[in-house]
Amino acid sequence: MGNVSVIGTGYLGATHAAAMAEAGHTVIGIDVDAARVDALNRGEPPFFEPGLADLVKKHVATGALSFSQDVTATAECDAHFLCVGTPQHAGSDAADLTHVHAAVAALAPVLTKPTLVIGKSTVPVGTAQELASTLARTAPAGDAVHLAWNPEFLREGHAIEDTLSPDRIVVGVMHASDERKLRDLYAAPIAAGTPFLSTDFATAELVKVAANAFLATKVSFINAMAEVCEVTGADVTHLAEAIGHDDRIGPKFLRAGIGFGGGCLPKDIRAFGARAGELGVGPSLAFLREIDEINTRRRHHTVEIAREMLSRSILGARIAVLGVAFKPDSDDIRDSPALNIAAALHLQGAQVRVYDPRANANASRAFPTLNYAPDAESALEGAHLVLLLTEWAEFLDLDPVLVAKMVESPVILDGRNALDAKLWRTAGWEYRGLGRR
Repeated sequence: MGNVSVIGTGYLGATHAAAMAEAGHTVIGIDVDAARVDALNRGEPPFFEPGLADLVKKHVATGALSFSQDVTATAECDAHFLCVGTPQHAGSDAADLTHVHAAVAALAPVLTKPTLVIGKSTVPVGTAQELASTLARTAPAGDAVHLAWNPEFLREGHAIEDTLSPDRIVVGVMHASDERKLRDLYAAPIAAGTPFLSTDFATAELVKVAANAFLATKVSFINAMAEVCEVTGADVTHLAEAIGHDDRIGPKFLRAGIGFGGGCLPKDIRAFGARAGELGVGPSLAFLREIDEINTRRRHHTVEIAREMLSRSILGARIAVLGVAFKPDSDDIRDSPALNIAAALHLQGAQVRVYDPRANANASRAFPTLNYAPDAESALEGAHLVLLLTEWAEFLDLDPVLVAKMVESPVILDGRNALDAKLWRTAGWEYRGLGRR
């Protein structure tokens, strides 16, 4: 086991740092945000992820994990993980690599001995080769500083599990010695049977964006089928079940709904398309623009269905929104379709009351004009319409008979097709799913 640094302590970095400490390494996390560093050193991650706070507290207490603003504190580390964000560039679909280049520029002067820098951020293909040249040119140790690319495949809500027991480890390397070092760093999951795939820089960079593009395509495909089902009288849930039995297709990511969001899929498919254009192969990924458009259309479509379901004018209508995080078990509202729908209904004159078990605080900072309820019961009270937009377990466990007594009108739009339609209709509700009978 060795000493490693993690540069950047956002969602990816904080999770990776805690997991590497759990794997037996001594880890120092580096971030320019003083408040975030202080909070992490108190064992308080800046976001919610199941199990993360306990893991951070555990290893901060033992001394295996610490956080600092001072990049020189990483000088004796044997490996350095780059985990900074790559958001969508303002004014274009391309990825903004400002944070990546800044991290490399800050780290390079510290690298006075042979070491390995490991990129985990999602970057356009070709970035790793450029960074390897930069490090060799600017680090005091010169060519003795090697770069590897090791994309992350974290699912929010399962990030600890995905880091400690990943379904695969992919590394792009230029030297056999770097592969051996990575095998040592990931010895525990490899010993447990995790496949380890060693390849070149470009392939490693493409693995993450190709996987996200495929998942986004699968989600948007079933949402497009939901649109067809609505005009033909078919049921998309039965359709998805039937085609999911084909092992060439599989059942995962075939639940129609309001679409995908979060900090990865939307910006990654846009950046992938933009990079393809730069490389002269834009037509090969032109379909991703339609995938993105289908996804965006789901939000507008859900708003229109909500308006149709109201038995009165939307002006002043009380609408309860259950869930605004982009997915359950997360407080992440980045590009959340649920929050976008809630805000759109509010802007059209509805009195929208929102409750999310974890994301209320983040949502209220982004959209302070919405009403935020402390619990589901408060959000539901007197509602003319209920929207289920994030499939938290506590919402799926609601008793439709009891909930009917809280609302003004027992009308519900299931934006995730996650509820038992028969159960809610039997309880007297007007139930509607998306693409569902």
